[in-house]
Amino acid sequence: MEAQSVTTDGKEVKMYDLIIIGSGPAGLGAAVYGMRAGLKLLVLEKNPMSGGQVLSTYEVDNYLGLPGINGFDMGVKFREHAEKTGAEFKEAEVTGIEERDGVKIVHTTEGELKAKTLILAMGAQHAHLGVTGEEAFTGMGVSYCATCDGAFFKNKTVAVVGGGDVAAEDAIFLARACKKVYLVHRRDSLRAAKVLQEALMALPNVEILWNRTVSEIYGSDMVEGVKLFDKETGAESRLPVEGVFIAVGIKPQTQICGELVACDEGGYILAGEDTHTSAAGIFAAGDSRKKPMRQIITAVADGANAATAAAAVVNGM
Repeated sequence: MEAQSVTTDGKEVKMYDLIIIGSGPAGLGAAVYGMRAGLKLLVLEKNPMSGGQVLSTYEVDNYLGLPGINGFDMGVKFREHAEKTGAEFKEAEVTGIEERDGVKIVHTTEGELKAKTLILAMGAQHAHLGVTGEEAFTGMGVSYCATCDGAFFKNKTVAVVGGGDVAAEDAIFLARACKKVYLVHRRDSLRAAKVLQEALMALPNVEILWNRTVSEIYGSDMVEGVKLFDKETGAESRLPVEGVFIAVGIKPQTQICGELVACDEGGYILAGEDTHTSAAGIFAAGDSRKKPMRQIITAVADGANAATAAAAVVNGM
């Protein structure tokens, strides 16, 4: 549906019912539900392709009805579905958002946009090690999500890199199916909660490699191992593994929000399952929202909830 035009400073600017920032699973799910609700909406994406993190996932085996689908193909299918509904897309990077006289103003590299409601679906990015081989083997043995990809490493030997709660949880989760799990940590003690440390130490197939950092991830077509640097001795060694799970942090892409919506200390937008933020008419969906589970299926569900909530606002319900 076409957005109406409003005049601002002598210029005609489209006024949308809804602008969705981000076109990962959450944003695309919101687009489908928003179009079905009859909203005049626009989806903004800074990258040439939609899909978000799913694009770099080699295989997705836990999305209902699409077992074993390639992550890139899934991203394409999601975008095609949204386009089929008639959703409007624009490639532009959002530099900031504000509210002015009840109107949501979205500042982008392609100009200023206006809407009655916003859905923040910018997602999050996993922190990277920045070592040789990491990017080349992402999706080919390097993963940032044990619950997403762990099933592909059944009876195999893997390494988890990190020392916080997520790293400990990942190692515990992987130990259920993997033959051997190495936890590589750069310090001599873990930052993970005590209960997680106790559970981890009790597992016979988990070995913690203290005071070590990964200097390289190597292999041919798939990961074959990692090079380790011992911070105490200065020695270098090779550790043969078939998978590397990197759990050194995650950062939500919420810098554009400023102080418009409330976030926690980690930058995650505070919004419940109804996706309502602290600002009226602004909703958060997907990995940028504070939530216990970050999966493709929960992101899509967030998008559906957010679009439904936006439609209620637009229709005065």
